[in-house]
Amino acid sequence: MNGTQSARPLGVFLLFVLTLFLTAHPPAAVTYAQPASAPDRRAPQARPRLVLLIVVDQFRYDYLTRFGDLFGEGGLKRLMQDGAVWSNANYDHMPTNTAPGHATLMTGAWPAQTGIIGNEWFDRDAGKSVTSVSDDDTVLLGGKESGTRGASPRRLMASTVGDELRLQSNGRAKVIGISVKDRAAILPLGRHASAAYWFSTQVGHMVSSDYYFTQLPDWVQKFNASRPVDKYFGARWERLLPEGEYARRAGADAPPWEKINTAKDTNTFPHIITGGASRPGEDFYDAIDYSPFSNELLLAFAQQAIVNEGLGTDADTDVLSVSFSASDYVGHRFGPYSHEVMDITLRTDRHIAALLEFVNARVGLQNTLVAFSADHGVAPNPEHAAQMGLPGGRISVADVLKAVRQGISARYARRDSGEPMPDYVQTFSNGAIYFNASALKRDGIDRTEIERIAGEAALTVPGISRYYTRTQLASGVSDTGDGISRRVQHSFYAPRSGDVFLIYDSFKYLESGFAVATHGSPYSYDTNVPVIIMGQQVKHGIYAEAATPADIAPTLAQLLRVQSPSSATGRVLLEALVKQ
Repeated sequence: MNGTQSARPLGVFLLFVLTLFLTAHPPAAVTYAQPASAPDRRAPQARPRLVLLIVVDQFRYDYLTRFGDLFGEGGLKRLMQDGAVWSNANYDHMPTNTAPGHATLMTGAWPAQTGIIGNEWFDRDAGKSVTSVSDDDTVLLGGKESGTRGASPRRLMASTVGDELRLQSNGRAKVIGISVKDRAAILPLGRHASAAYWFSTQVGHMVSSDYYFTQLPDWVQKFNASRPVDKYFGARWERLLPEGEYARRAGADAPPWEKINTAKDTNTFPHIITGGASRPGEDFYDAIDYSPFSNELLLAFAQQAIVNEGLGTDADTDVLSVSFSASDYVGHRFGPYSHEVMDITLRTDRHIAALLEFVNARVGLQNTLVAFSADHGVAPNPEHAAQMGLPGGRISVADVLKAVRQGISARYARRDSGEPMPDYVQTFSNGAIYFNASALKRDGIDRTEIERIAGEAALTVPGISRYYTRTQLASGVSDTGDGISRRVQHSFYAPRSGDVFLIYDSFKYLESGFAVATHGSPYSYDTNVPVIIMGQQVKHGIYAEAATPADIAPTLAQLLRVQSPSSATGRVLLEALVKQ
């Protein structure tokens, strides 16, 4: 017998002994198993039952710091303390207006992808100006006359977070939007939303469109039948705080640049809300928009929507978007450094507090994912800016068009034939010159050349600082380092955009009428807005990382575990997410 054969019995014996030992004494590795009572950290967390998007129209980030110590505990201060706040969040497109901003918030995309290049623009195919949500194929529900044109999201070219939730849930998720403005109610929701409601100044109540349903739900009809707005006729809008507090932060009341139509309002407190009418009617309903009472209407309607639609009551995550528009109307009328803007900000804080508390009582904030932002900021009043030594001023669109037409005429005038010079400029819309394409084709005009001629002519008008042409943007322009070129590029959607885009100096307004204050520029006072997200999987704190409102949608999608919206270009705000 050789050595190998003699060793086998011993090996078998030792293996038998080891097996008995391990059976009696389990290895220490088993002590790493989780106790039966401990949660399995690998298991997915329960998804929020409600996504609440709160938008305040024309709300600059610095309103949080200028007035933050005056906020109550339950509104904006609650969001700032319990949520993640990005202090350096800027829109990266222009014009910074209501429709593009609201479209970006829940698509995570810029106008170049959403197709929402402005509040309105010139439609070459239709030969007329259209709005971001106008739709001749819809009918307004609850309007003054049957057959009145409604509104819809059909011009929106990208999906939203709400769309993705509806797709994932096979349509069970409810996605509802509410605002004074139709575009603010419609665009954050997407094309597959459940309903959108907005305020009609013609009839003084909430309306919608047959894009969503054939008639208003019963609860909406009951809400309207109670005529909740009419109770505000003759209401006095007073300051919340002593006048001295406003003077210290906002200067004197009623400065000379507040040019108000005194037949309908005054430029001093108190403001009596009648619109110059003797009883409720269209003038009064229009005046409501310029007061904090429109926010109260939206708050009451939102509460009814939560209850009657059963939002946040089942396993399918619902979406409610509430856009408070009063700040925009008040800001346009009085300017960002007015007593009125300070007061509407403090009152909006209280409205947000009431909304959050209502959601907490009905759904639970622990079951809610809250996002707060604005659609744009606002520029200082030019006369106020000039008084402060800043280069404030106004540029007339008429002066720009005159210079452009003169430049074109000098190049293309038919001196030999004696025929009148064809007007190659069709219109000026959304900050851009639109050419008459058929006239250019008929006369064999080189597009690249006329774009350059028009742009150079526009530069002769004081305050116009640069221009971008369709030809440039179609091929892509290089970033100039200040972000303006990038913001223009992000807003170019070839089927709808103009031919020559004009950029004006900071603190200037390019306008066809007079506005006490406005927005639309690529400068920080128009682009820097709050971005706040509050939820169970979000780490509270103030984050200085660069961000944009386009980051909200992909971040919400990540937290909700749904497909990111189709055209989202924003990033997931990972720095504030709890690691799973």
